[in-house]
Amino acid sequence: MQQKTHRPVQFEITEQTRSSLSDWIKSAGIALSDFIFPSRIHNSPHITTRQYARIVRHWVTEIGLDPANYGTHSMRRTKVTLIYRRTKNIRAIQLLLGHTKIESTVRYLGIEVDDALEMAEQTEV
Repeated sequence: MQQKTHRPVQFEITEQTRSSLSDWIKSAGIALSDFIFPSRIHNSPHITTRQYARIVRHWVTEIGLDPANYGTHSMRRTKVTLIYRRTKNIRAIQLLLGHTKIESTVRYLGIEVDDALEMAEQTEV
């Protein structure tokens, strides 16, 4: 669920991730109505974004990378930036991010006039 707009956001998961999630759901005894990552705090049904950030920081540190260079938001932004660079499909990126306004997506990606001009130069009519 998009935190700011409260709209659902679709995303893909790899087969390896799907398998890992399935194993986790079975071992944790999670029901369909439960959150996949429940909170240990009784008044919260799921982990917080802050806890998620701590988990990612731990994983990054565990594999020997500098946690200052990796975070939950930078990973989200990197994926869509790479997709945008490959496809130049701003509408697809808007849908992936759950943005309601295309202007928000343009700002999020940091698309500048130079990017637009480069795309125009590469397109023959």
